[in-house]
Amino acid sequence: MTDTSTAGRRGSGRSGPPTQEKRGVFGAIALFVSQIIDELRKVVRPTREELTTYTIVVIVFVAAIMAYVFGLDYAFTRLVLWVFGGATA
Repeated sequence: MTDTSTAGRRGSGRSGPPTQEKRGVFGAIALFVSQIIDELRKVVRPTREELTTYTIVVIVFVAAIMAYVFGLDYAFTRLVLWVFGGATA
């Protein structure tokens, strides 16, 4: 059994309406800017409370990762100094 639901649709690749005529350079730029503005209208911006929550989460996460890397760095430094008998600075 084969699925024929996508038969004949391969290679279309376009999701928007086909262009009806060739545009000049300035027409293409204007179309591009118009499409950008249309997409920006669809953006959902976070509320002030959401933004504050996201910011706090990111700061806490970065601090935790920094502490983890610091701990590893300190442990490996102590290990290398112990193995090779280096002087402490």
